[in-house]
Amino acid sequence: MKRFLLALALLVPASALAQYQTAPPADSTLVLTLDDAIKIALSENTSVKVADMEVQRTQYAKRGAYGALFPQINATGLYSYAIQKQKVYFGSDSDDEESSGGGMSGMMAGMMEPIMYYIQQLYAATGTPYVPYVAPAQEEDSSSDGAIEMGRTHQVQLGVSASMPIVNFQLWESLRLSGDQVELAVEQARESRLGTVSSVKQAYYAVLLAKASYDVYNAVYENAVQNFKLTESRYNVKKASDMDMARAQSSVAAAIPNLYNAENAIFLGLWQLKAVMGIDLDRAVDVAGSLEDYARHMFYDINEALEAPLDRNSQLRQLSAQAEMLAKQIRMQQYAYLPSLALQLSYNYYTQSDKFNLSQWKWLPSSTLALSLSIPIFSGGQRYHTIKQTRVQADELALQKENAERQLRIGIRQSISTMDTAMKTYDAAKEALTSAEKAYDIASKSYQVGKSTLTDLNNTELTLTQTRLQVAQAVYSFVVAKAGLEQTLGYDFTEEK
Repeated sequence: MKRFLLALALLVPASALAQYQTAPPADSTLVLTLDDAIKIALSENTSVKVADMEVQRTQYAKRGAYGALFPQINATGLYSYAIQKQKVYFGSDSDDEESSGGGMSGMMAGMMEPIMYYIQQLYAATGTPYVPYVAPAQEEDSSSDGAIEMGRTHQVQLGVSASMPIVNFQLWESLRLSGDQVELAVEQARESRLGTVSSVKQAYYAVLLAKASYDVYNAVYENAVQNFKLTESRYNVKKASDMDMARAQSSVAAAIPNLYNAENAIFLGLWQLKAVMGIDLDRAVDVAGSLEDYARHMFYDINEALEAPLDRNSQLRQLSAQAEMLAKQIRMQQYAYLPSLALQLSYNYYTQSDKFNLSQWKWLPSSTLALSLSIPIFSGGQRYHTIKQTRVQADELALQKENAERQLRIGIRQSISTMDTAMKTYDAAKEALTSAEKAYDIASKSYQVGKSTLTDLNNTELTLTQTRLQVAQAVYSFVVAKAGLEQTLGYDFTEEK
């Protein structure tokens, strides 16, 4: 039973070994370099697309804001039905004036007196007697009380109105503010790209680290299998003890979990890379190269990085843009104290009738051209306190920018410290790796000729494994810290190239 389990353990890792060690990638597998992965992510990543759409949205908002400078033209229509018409009075409402010829009748008599005198003179010249016309008596409406109704039952009005600002300082400043909003959206899109590039690099390096770990544990597994076969052959001829045979079997069994964990890390790393890139998770991809390819570039000018300006940092740029927007917002609020001048034009057609007969309605035009001057005088302190509120926001933003710059400097020092430690660790691990490989070769040959025990061989192999992992981890730590530093300093993909 033990031999069956051991034989199964020897065969199980073969599929993983064939996929990542011996067999080349299939034709359908997309093999990506780091540059290819970054380019795909910059065109397919969801956050980048959303940031680009936000830039487009703010550009539309800016164009819409400029529409306030053009005339605003509107068409209007009105129909009204007089349920009860308005009544008006002419003359004085005192009884004394009515008794002395006041009121409407008195006013009309006064207007007609010169005309009637002229008519009498004409009749006197011709010798014809003048007979004045007496209107038939009409029954007065006791409820009217001398009032006269105004207007018609049906009233329709159609018109076009236009207005355009001529002098409006607050509007002009708001247009400048909308332009700053577009610039802020552009910088936010740039920040999204920088974050995407950094995420792609970290995911790409994580896959390379997983493959390097897989290579190390696969070598451990192959050595364990080879040592088991050697021990088994020696055990069959009574040259190896039961203890050596058990240790050889346990070495093979212990190497298998590490091999599977490394293989699973590769799968997870590739999924993370595809997710960051924004491509289909079922798409077969693989990464090109190894961590050793980046080990040749493990150098960095630490003093230059410490003194590097932060003028390209996206976070500080956004804070500066927000500070400028607040300054313009304060000016816009101050302009609310200034007068504004607008031009207004209206052209209307209207008609009135007591009968609802469209064919007999008479349409009359009317038009006006006006200059509207608005002078703000008192608002209960609303404008004053609004300006004070915005100034407090500007002071808060200045403190936030100062703190952000301090935190960025700390992050730069942390990245540089990590990179410096990784370079020193890599140099030490490379020297230790040379010694560990030499020690393992000696122990392996000694064990083959029977001059050393399997324990000695396993100890040297453990040291060799740890040293190989340290080399890969040092390179990984350096490139990840370098990617974070480049994101902090604001180096985008094209500038880095």
